[in-house]
Amino acid sequence: MPEENAPSEQQIQEALRSAPPIILGSGPTEPVVTAAPAPDETWELQNGTAWVYYGERNPSLTRPVILADGFNAGPSNLDASWDHLDRGQFPLLTALRQRGRDVILLGFNERSASILENAKAAEETILRANAQKEGNARLTVGGFSMGGIITRYALAHLERRRVDHETDTYLSYDTPHNGAWIPIGVQAIAHYIRKLNSTFSDQMNSLASQQLLWQHISEWQDQPSTSKERTEFLAELERVGNWPQRPRLIGVANGVADGTGNGVDPNKLAFEGKGLSVLGSKLFTQEAGERQLVGNLRVVTPPPPKEVRTSGLPVIDGAPGGTLNSFEILANRFNALLPILGFRSEAHIPAHCFVPAVSAVAIRNIDTHDNLYTGFSLEDSELHDFRVASQNEPHTSITEELCTWIIDQLPG
Repeated sequence: MPEENAPSEQQIQEALRSAPPIILGSGPTEPVVTAAPAPDETWELQNGTAWVYYGERNPSLTRPVILADGFNAGPSNLDASWDHLDRGQFPLLTALRQRGRDVILLGFNERSASILENAKAAEETILRANAQKEGNARLTVGGFSMGGIITRYALAHLERRRVDHETDTYLSYDTPHNGAWIPIGVQAIAHYIRKLNSTFSDQMNSLASQQLLWQHISEWQDQPSTSKERTEFLAELERVGNWPQRPRLIGVANGVADGTGNGVDPNKLAFEGKGLSVLGSKLFTQEAGERQLVGNLRVVTPPPPKEVRTSGLPVIDGAPGGTLNSFEILANRFNALLPILGFRSEAHIPAHCFVPAVSAVAIRNIDTHDNLYTGFSLEDSELHDFRVASQNEPHTSITEELCTWIIDQLPG
């Protein structure tokens, strides 16, 4: 396209702001067409909403299972949650209700808000469920991804306050107990396009993101480090006992336990801008060592592209664990723009490790190659029991092998 016909920065800003946002998270990436069934009750909470579905043949709340939503941006969406949890590979919500369990889906007004703030909604839901339930059945409380961290903190915080949460089982589903990973190049491009559209950068710099991610950058040119927000959150989690002490702790991982990686090799081209406005932009998978190139950034700005380099990080994109298709999401959102804007892109490698298996079942930290790739067993975990997937698969995939194990673990 001739230079004189290149789109203006204002045109690109308007196009990005009117297009679907670049947002990373689990669950559906496109709008859900089929609505969720109408809940039996809806509880409006301080920082969220709880949608209550009675178990089959239950006339009222009897055997509650509270399941908290995970990390994303904006408010939780009931239709999207139901679609993800019940209309995929395995109908988890239907299976629970057929076994007489009442399902309480806990959503948040802002999923990228502080874990501590959203834990208030979890505590409120736990207390209301106990006040309202018929009979003496104890609760099952947990969540997916960040929802498992929120409920872990909420239960421990209630115990610290000497409040009986009446919870028998805590469960987490591919929850990043020891941290999550978004490639530094992906974070960098989010901040690099902030002037054009800040939504992606705002998500990466949100309190929840900083509390979850093992390594974070606030500006594209920053060196990655553990955010102050994460350090402070972990100190607060430790203050309340780190884990709830009364329930049985169980969890599942969307990755394998034998140390087998997901097939993503280091120092490979993962994302490439091909249109005029992004020509020269490239993101590479993480390599170990000093001053490793993980990104060339050029979005509308004149060449040459800006380099993004890291030092001292492990080969983590290919680690065993639940994956997130961040490179693919970025390319798809750019490709959805009008061709004349020049954002044509390609994701050569769609996904990367997001929640390492050793993090999902609370084995060890994710800061070294050996920690990530050494196999593990139950005796290594802080959980009482766990189940791992038979393959590395997308983060929070609702599979039969993991869900039937969870259901079998619930008390009678």
